[in-house]
Amino acid sequence: MSEGNQYAIATVPLESVADALSKTLPFAGLTISDFGMLGPVERIEAPAGCTLTEPKEVIRGYGIVLQGEIRAERVEPDGSRTLVWTGRAGEGFGETPLLTGKAFTSLHVQAIEDTVILRISEDGFWALMACCPAARKVILRDMTQRLQAHQVEALHREKLVSLGTLAAGLMHELHNPGSAAKRSAAQLRQNILRLQQLALRFSTEEEGPKTPAQAECMRFLLERTMGGCQIQAMGSLEQADAEEEMSTWLADAGVENAFSIAPALVGIGLQKSELACAKDVFPPDHFSNALNWLEALVSSSTLVCTIEESISRISELVMAVKKFAYEGKIPSKELDVHDSLQSTLTILGHKLRMKGIKVEKDFSASPALIHTRGSSLGQVWTNLIDNALDASPTNSSIRIATWIEGGTESHNGKVPAAEGTSDKLVVSIEDHGEGIPPESLPRIFEAFYTTKPLGTGTGLGLEIVHRIVTQKFGGTIDVQSQPGSTRFVVRLPLAGRPNNDAPAPGLSFTSANR
Repeated sequence: MSEGNQYAIATVPLESVADALSKTLPFAGLTISDFGMLGPVERIEAPAGCTLTEPKEVIRGYGIVLQGEIRAERVEPDGSRTLVWTGRAGEGFGETPLLTGKAFTSLHVQAIEDTVILRISEDGFWALMACCPAARKVILRDMTQRLQAHQVEALHREKLVSLGTLAAGLMHELHNPGSAAKRSAAQLRQNILRLQQLALRFSTEEEGPKTPAQAECMRFLLERTMGGCQIQAMGSLEQADAEEEMSTWLADAGVENAFSIAPALVGIGLQKSELACAKDVFPPDHFSNALNWLEALVSSSTLVCTIEESISRISELVMAVKKFAYEGKIPSKELDVHDSLQSTLTILGHKLRMKGIKVEKDFSASPALIHTRGSSLGQVWTNLIDNALDASPTNSSIRIATWIEGGTESHNGKVPAAEGTSDKLVVSIEDHGEGIPPESLPRIFEAFYTTKPLGTGTGLGLEIVHRIVTQKFGGTIDVQSQPGSTRFVVRLPLAGRPNNDAPAPGLSFTSANR
């Protein structure tokens, strides 16, 4: 606790506070003979608003609130504070950092009202833990509750971060097709007006009624134009030559706006031979109106195709998010792992393109169906693939492969399963980054352990992956890492349904340095 910080502190004999201690939770019902090994303690009187500890201060012992109330807060990077716990009269605090081996506090602790605290030295705390079972039970219970509360909060924060990342990527993904559809719809409105104007010109009395040959030619061109959106792509040079040839032919035929309508006609794949019927059956001035009408129709058809493609893309994104969000809420079902992987890649598509990462897919598993009781495999793939993207250099690649393993047999040259196991569906996710340091490999699945820079990782992603794979599916997850290659291998049972109560299998770690 901070020295010289507006509060009074004095060392007092244990006898003078024994009665007050016996009324607190850790020492309830005990007498001085039960905890006489503590020796002298410090009595601290802190007025309301007084700061008791600041982050990074040295831990000096275990505290017990005799009177008043204190509040512990975590200081966020932006300077704001988040409430972690409150200590009221009769409660102890400070056991967690001592029991977890921390030398410095990480919290800002402040008196909410006029408060009296007894502080036991670190030596006295360990003597208490060794010699007083009743106090030890209360202290360990307090630590467990605080760690559980911390984990719940950390998981909640991790979920919010994941949702924020997902939402940002999704909004970017939706923006592009949405903008394209909006632009096309606006242009389509103008095209409809132009079509109506051309239709009026095309049907004036001075042109007279259409002959059967003219009507048949226009019907053919209409069907040709509205035939669909699958148009064969051409190279830039080939397209430029075709547009120039079409423009010259239209201009020689006296078509108005020849050089502006030629690209649209070429773009949809129309040939001069297909337009010859109109040239043959229409007078020159009527032929110009017919071709301008046809160009407006072609342009409108292209815009409709763009809108259709954009909306299809939006639908794919929405379906991918629905699969990701609701996959864990279905009580029992068969899940296609390939479909789950593809949905995750769709969601992470923005990040893939931002870094120029190419995905190499080798989906060899057949069948790729597993039983699930609601565990979100999408969460497993998202964490593993997102980690692979973070580790990958720009313009590199990641490789995702699936196959079936059974017993000690090796399939497709992949790593064989453990001896005596049933058939497994295996998913391998590999990146070509710097690799995981050998000293970190045994700890990567521990909660709150991260090798990422401060503020960029919570250390919960791989812990969640391990828990889902092992506890919910009865599978295993291994990692192999060396500079230039890190590969996570997930094995999931194919036969039967996973036993949620089964103990988690052990992990294996392999590390090599070039």
